[in-house]
Amino acid sequence: MMMIQLGVDVVEELSILLPSSYDLIVPSLVINELATLKKTAKGQDKIASSVALQIANSDAFSIVEMEKTDHVDNLLLDFCTGDDILCTNDRDLRRRARKRGITVCYLRQHRFLEVDGYIKH
Repeated sequence: MMMIQLGVDVVEELSILLPSSYDLIVPSLVINELATLKKTAKGQDKIASSVALQIANSDAFSIVEMEKTDHVDNLLLDFCTGDDILCTNDRDLRRRARKRGITVCYLRQHRFLEVDGYIKH
């Protein structure tokens, strides 16, 4: 949502940053969280969650079904492999991912995407 609020075109930035061999996926848990925020948030957060939900449901992304059996961060880390790139601005999740050897992509200086790790071609 933060990228929406700051006017960063996530799909465009990822298409520039990543090789075409990467698929953009969104876990169903994230879709559910955005849908809940869209219903409960107010003001800028409501608008941002609505736009983020539209983008996540677009043809640019594939939705992967995930059952909530644990904390969402733990499920995301378990889902990712060393060949994947996890996109998040959550500092703790980024740190935990890097400890597991997962490359992380995040928003830097409120303007552009930064990669921490290695992008495999």
